[in-house]
Amino acid sequence: MFGCLVVGRLVQTAARQVAVDKFVFDLPDYKNINHVMVFMLGTVPFPEGMGGSVYFSYPDSNGVPVWQLLGFVTNEKPSVIFKISGVKAGEGSQHPFGAMNIVRTPSVAQIGISVELLDSLAQQTPVGSAAVSSVDSFMQFTQKMLDNFFNFASSFALSQAQMTPNPSEMFIPANLFLKWYENFQRRLAQNPLFWKTT
Repeated sequence: MFGCLVVGRLVQTAARQVAVDKFVFDLPDYKNINHVMVFMLGTVPFPEGMGGSVYFSYPDSNGVPVWQLLGFVTNEKPSVIFKISGVKAGEGSQHPFGAMNIVRTPSVAQIGISVELLDSLAQQTPVGSAAVSSVDSFMQFTQKMLDNFFNFASSFALSQAQMTPNPSEMFIPANLFLKWYENFQRRLAQNPLFWKTT
């Protein structure tokens, strides 16, 4: 029903079922993991009105598991990427895995998925540092792309005196790139998704 992926590692699709509605993936060497992706395999959807809360568990200094809510997967949102590097230092939260005797070793963290009512999921608050914001990452990517393109195009700038006439080539004044660059940055700062309406 579920899969788990850590960059540089094989995909895990054999979650351990620890209860009728609870599944666990082991994450060895968890201290070297920054992001984890949890997804539905597409073979078995959630029953109507149900979804899955996704938890991250790691052993504290005494070896006691600390569980933190990362977020959710649903039939409408069947995959999600979580940033867990900042979560590992946080405090635990309420979780549905407490009464279970889940076998674990000290150097292994776990991803737990609990099948719950969508209404119940809507009332839960994930750890803030776990979410990978698509708007923030999109903004960062767009800013880097703009900077790279502007720097690349500017590196070829010539003055009119340096230009060799060539009737088969078209030249665009460098100040137009600067104007476009500044306009795009301004519009992006006002509304990161402005490009969807243009």
